[in-house]
Amino acid sequence: MKKQGIDVIGFGAGEPDFDTPSNIKESGIRAMEKGYTKYTAAAGMPELRSAIVEKLSRENGLSYSPSQVVVCCGAKHALFNIFQAICDEGDEVIILSPYWVSYSEAVKLSGGVPVIVSAGMDSGFKVTPEQIIQAVTDRTKALVINSPCNPTGAVYTPAEIEAIGRALLDTDLYIVSDEIYERLVYDGTAPLSIAAAVPGLKDRTFIVNGVSKTYAMTGWRIGYAAGPEEEIKAAISIQSHSASAPAHFAQVAAIEAISGDQSSVGPMVQEFRRRRDYMVSRLSSMEGVQCPTPAGAFYVFPRVSDLYGRTLGGVVIENSADFCAQMLEVARIALVPGSGFGADEYVRLSYAMSMDSIERGLDRMAEAVAQMR
Repeated sequence: MKKQGIDVIGFGAGEPDFDTPSNIKESGIRAMEKGYTKYTAAAGMPELRSAIVEKLSRENGLSYSPSQVVVCCGAKHALFNIFQAICDEGDEVIILSPYWVSYSEAVKLSGGVPVIVSAGMDSGFKVTPEQIIQAVTDRTKALVINSPCNPTGAVYTPAEIEAIGRALLDTDLYIVSDEIYERLVYDGTAPLSIAAAVPGLKDRTFIVNGVSKTYAMTGWRIGYAAGPEEEIKAAISIQSHSASAPAHFAQVAAIEAISGDQSSVGPMVQEFRRRRDYMVSRLSSMEGVQCPTPAGAFYVFPRVSDLYGRTLGGVVIENSADFCAQMLEVARIALVPGSGFGADEYVRLSYAMSMDSIERGLDRMAEAVAQMR
């Protein structure tokens, strides 16, 4: 539609609209000029693995050695490597819904079976320890937890994380903790790694993170995982036969991101919070739309199912895909259906975009919602 000259406002972006901070870009440029354009070890540069170890100690209270770290082509790649390393055919992996779309697909590609445990808006999109334990069978291999969460922005409190962790002490499950949005939190929220909350789980927990969201480095493709040494060794072996390692100069830039000047992060988070507050207020004012306030990430996840059964643009809206299709057709805005995240009552909107675009896009959405009969 954009190629046809149609003005479409996209709320689908899963990446910051800010540029990579100048100190990080300059580090990458200098690295290229110095010839850092070759292969590195499959596990990543030793200097970057050491910087990650220092970061995990400094910010997360977790102690690792470089041999327990693998640098990957983004956090998604780290997750893929982990599931390939730990899952045998038919192994079950518990995924908390609403969930990021790639979890279940990575599990399936490893031969595993996704087991979905759901929570809705009324519980803050957070499951209870009891729900998780009820889903455990003799085939369960791992649990995936994502806090702050994509798509909901939900953040488990330290007490909630500790309660889940203590419930898992009596199991032998691996825990895969996706913490890619850890710095993008609001209202004094303090996310906590489950391995730090319950140290007895550390030897079977994988911490997954990267530089994409915090430092607006999505295209640099640097993620990482830290975890039990033998399993990380297996993940490194898998990576050595698939992607090898990320670009050399991008790894150098990632060292600067993790270890260098952090002054760019605060203003970005403040701006995201300003946009979040505006979006929640506008969406909540629309008839039939309920929008909880997310505590982290840069998404809102409003419930629009009260509008199902109504007509927009001559089409009866029966699900989130219909809703998004007609919003694109009638209002010229692009939303993401909740069905892809395991929650068909909802849609996802990103606020990683300019305030001007947010205002214009929500004006269009409000007008379209008002037309629904």
